[in-house]
Amino acid sequence: QVQLVESGGGLVQAGGSLRLSCAASGRTISSYGMAWFRQAPGKEREFVATISWAGTSTYYADSVTGRFTISRDNAKNTVYLQMNSLKPEDTAVYYCAATLYVGGSRDVGAMDYWGKGTLVTVSS
Repeated sequence: QVQLVESGGGLVQAGGSLRLSCAASGRTISSYGMAWFRQAPGKEREFVATISWAGTSTYYADSVTGRFTISRDNAKNTVYLQMNSLKPEDTAVYYCAATLYVGGSRDVGAMDYWGKGTLVTVSS
């Protein structure tokens, strides 16, 4: 079992930045692909970013490309999401997830473990 705990969410003005962290416990995440998803009120959970087990490959949703950066530190068993140039439409609960697909995945159904999420609110 892998337990994931997100942190770093909060209220920020449009144009600002936040850095989310996802701390894992129970098992090392070095053999897992990792991903971030988000869910806005009344909407389905959507893919944000994913990273391969070694951090050598990343992929982003079109809506965040150029603004968000996913990274990982396997020694710290932690994954990060740096979010810059935030927009009101980025407001959502952000979830960290782990998948046995070591290359990472964009598919909600491919995730094996989920955190409980952290709320990001971007004011205009």
